[in-house]
Amino acid sequence: MKFHNLYSFFRGAALLSGVALFPLSCTSVTSNKGNEIQYWLTKGDESVKLQAQASVRFINNTNNFQNIEIDDTQKFQYVDGFGYTLTGGSVEVINRLSTTKRKALLNELFGNDKNSISISYLRLSIGASDLDGEVFSYDDLPEGQTDDSLSKFSLAKDRALISMLKEILSINPHIKIIAAPWSAPAWMKDNGKSKGGSLKPEFYGTYANYFVKYIQGMKKEGITIDAITPQNEPLHPGNNPSLYMPSDQQRDFIKGHLGPVFKANNIKTKIVVYDHNCNKPEYALDILKDPEAYQYVDGSAFHLYEGDISALSTVHDAFPDKNLYFTEQWTGSKGTFNEDLNWHTRNVIIGSMRNWSKTALEWNLANDPKYAPHTDGGCTECKGAITISNSENFTRNVAYYIIAHASKFVPAGSQRIASTQTKYLSTAAFKTPSGKTVVIVQNDNKAAENFNIKFAGKTAAVTIPGSSAATYIF
Repeated sequence: MKFHNLYSFFRGAALLSGVALFPLSCTSVTSNKGNEIQYWLTKGDESVKLQAQASVRFINNTNNFQNIEIDDTQKFQYVDGFGYTLTGGSVEVINRLSTTKRKALLNELFGNDKNSISISYLRLSIGASDLDGEVFSYDDLPEGQTDDSLSKFSLAKDRALISMLKEILSINPHIKIIAAPWSAPAWMKDNGKSKGGSLKPEFYGTYANYFVKYIQGMKKEGITIDAITPQNEPLHPGNNPSLYMPSDQQRDFIKGHLGPVFKANNIKTKIVVYDHNCNKPEYALDILKDPEAYQYVDGSAFHLYEGDISALSTVHDAFPDKNLYFTEQWTGSKGTFNEDLNWHTRNVIIGSMRNWSKTALEWNLANDPKYAPHTDGGCTECKGAITISNSENFTRNVAYYIIAHASKFVPAGSQRIASTQTKYLSTAAFKTPSGKTVVIVQNDNKAAENFNIKFAGKTAAVTIPGSSAATYIF
């Protein structure tokens, strides 16, 4: 009890100073002794946030608890990682921190020690997203001009982003990156504007080369783009920037231009289709059903602002050899910590993993207390995982803990294994590359739930508080 009170004191100081919140004397995640199960908890009432709890042990006593059974003989998809979108706005506000604080924050986010949450996957915008301070592409021209040869293509507007990515890669050289445009350059579009409109067919080939220039340009900076999607939220042309690209247009763009141009230039970056809500799995299916497009497509990406997370399994069942990615879900200014922690852990983390996704990404990494920067016409209520208040202070928001319960314990290369669920308890289980078993559990009941973790003939009795998320490692 004395330790708990002392820890509470240090934790209060940490919240004010912006340092890591992990227990000062907690056991490293990499240690494990026999039948011991490490246990990390976040409660919806915010009284506990990603704190190591007293470990539990496999002891085969008899009780009447419900069982969560873990079976590592049933294996599913490998995990590429967990993380966020590193928007231009995120870079801008993180760079407002002092050098010491910025380095500490980046190490906490991307490092691999006991005080880090070990983010393993990032999403980028190709050009501006709506959470940049201004709208731009990499080839902006005065109205009426075109640039078929892309001679004016430049990554200069993303110089600060590139610099931060290099710093992140120095911390975690293995982090994977997926990138998506919010819009093509306005001169390629039928409305000539950054918002809405569609890509003109006569510029399909030019736009394919635009992707090649982006990937090659980033490579010259030492940044490998693992995957791209042809368009963020292609059925939502109301954002700024945005572009309307229905499935037939994306299909034709991929099979007639993007895929062949990637092949001709020996581009290994994966092409991932759709990148929008779970209510329209037919969008991805329409593209994958086309044999010419199919050969170039690695998989499909989803968000969950509409529909059900089971849409990922709908696509997997139709095309089991194609990958699935969950690439975006926001937490908003009007949401509560309790509601967001539990809904997102159940759907984004556990739900996406149980439905074959290789990634689970929340939306924006960081912004300021006014939910800025954003474009004129961009999201005004999107809450970052981190709020940067001034040069010395930042706050960890609910999306930080949602991702941390997975990213800190489930590294890239882990494989999902079978786990049962109950009425209130949602679960996802993994075998890590080092051979550890990790179980993420979310309790949707307001009351505590008692259960047994059953694994390899062993039983451990556990209690998870109501409206909480927990991670167990053994």
